[in-house]
Amino acid sequence: MAKITESEPCLPAVINLLRFSFSAPKSFSWFCCVQVVEAEKFAAMENSNGNVFQLIVKQGEPTLVPPAEETEKGLYFLSNLDQNIAVIVRTIYCFKSEEKGNENAGEVIKNALKKVLVHYYPLAGRLTISSEGKLIVNCTGEGAVFVEAEANCAMEEIGDITKPDPETLGKLVYDIPDAKNILEIPPLVAQVLELLQIIAFQVTKFKCGGFALGLCMNHCMFDGIGAMEFVNSWGETARDLPLRVPPFLDRSILKARNPPKVEYLHQEFAEIEDKSSTNDLYKDEMLYSSFCFDSEKLEKIKMKAMEDGVLDKCTTFEGLSAFVWRARTKALKMQPDQQTKLLFAVDGRPKFNPPLPKGYFGNGIVLTNSICQAGELLNKPLSYAVGLVHDSIKMVTDSYMRSAMDYFEATRARPSLASTLLITTWSRLSFYTTDFGWGEPVLSGPVALPEKEVILFLSHGKERRNINVLLGLPASAMKTFQELMQI
Repeated sequence: MAKITESEPCLPAVINLLRFSFSAPKSFSWFCCVQVVEAEKFAAMENSNGNVFQLIVKQGEPTLVPPAEETEKGLYFLSNLDQNIAVIVRTIYCFKSEEKGNENAGEVIKNALKKVLVHYYPLAGRLTISSEGKLIVNCTGEGAVFVEAEANCAMEEIGDITKPDPETLGKLVYDIPDAKNILEIPPLVAQVLELLQIIAFQVTKFKCGGFALGLCMNHCMFDGIGAMEFVNSWGETARDLPLRVPPFLDRSILKARNPPKVEYLHQEFAEIEDKSSTNDLYKDEMLYSSFCFDSEKLEKIKMKAMEDGVLDKCTTFEGLSAFVWRARTKALKMQPDQQTKLLFAVDGRPKFNPPLPKGYFGNGIVLTNSICQAGELLNKPLSYAVGLVHDSIKMVTDSYMRSAMDYFEATRARPSLASTLLITTWSRLSFYTTDFGWGEPVLSGPVALPEKEVILFLSHGKERRNINVLLGLPASAMKTFQELMQI
């Protein structure tokens, strides 16, 4: 079992990136679900007093929540930017109000879901495979799955949920049983499967009067910005307010060109030979840790990146990304001639020509990359790595993004994570603003642990200016990485 360490306080939540999955039982697969609970689930943990505490969550039967009104039926197009993101993201929102309890929390959230699904009706349908072998939504209007749950404790008794603890926090998010990895299934087999999972929700009530809303969303339906707009619209609906950002549903504006026109190298898809045998390291015990970078530390990194005079400026993201990329490469003891790749997502909404419409319902992000030899990355100054990150961001233009969509159209390839670090930035997502009528969440954000290739940047602190870096490494590499984080 993986051990957990914590170097400094981290964001009140963590993430679990799972491979894109679909439900096994054809009789009851779903697109969107919410959970409130009766079947018992157990998780043992230490509470704030250091005593072992057993969390018991009772789950109720899942029910379908259709849109409150008749909605459009038929097939709904997903762009190639949607096709390329094959992960499920789980998030949690914890609410507690001194003025009102949680007695009607499930009812309020469920009724609001019915209404908001009128605007976001594709979420009430089913995901399937098109004749071209691509993901597509069948807008059936069947509805989201909603489950109510009850926990045997007060919210505070769970303890410090800022630590990565998927066994505990996982009880607060509904998972489809027997889900399989679509990436491991031959296309012909996938085509005969009728329904694929898109999104799931769970509401868990605590004895203290608080409750948690757990969401399990398939990334193919929207990126972080789109997901936050949906959840905030859901909250606005629960408070009888008009939607501040109505969704723009037409994804056909991001169709691939015919014929496809690949104009760039797109090394994000490149397979890299593991000369350093880093995959063997990951067979060892995994440790997970978080590192807090306050404004002072972030400024130190930027100043260090500019101290040799090569760079005129360095952004927080560029500096921190370069810093952790170098540290992870050194901790994994990559050989000097080992190629290493950095992947991260860039928001393409304002970079398209014309820019994507406000409220675009879908993925508007594109993966960009940097590749270099480990020896170059470690032996050259920090400014070198920062320059690579800067160039990767600058590379993302309208033509680059359309070329990436055309590349997928022509090859159906997915980005390779071999000898790769994938940085996911959640620091600009406003998890903390969602309000269903109980005020803003006391805790919110991603819910569990990253994949081994993923590092998460999460905002932290009163003004959200600090950044927590969360990652997992083999035990043999974590000690070195921790030492390199001391600046």
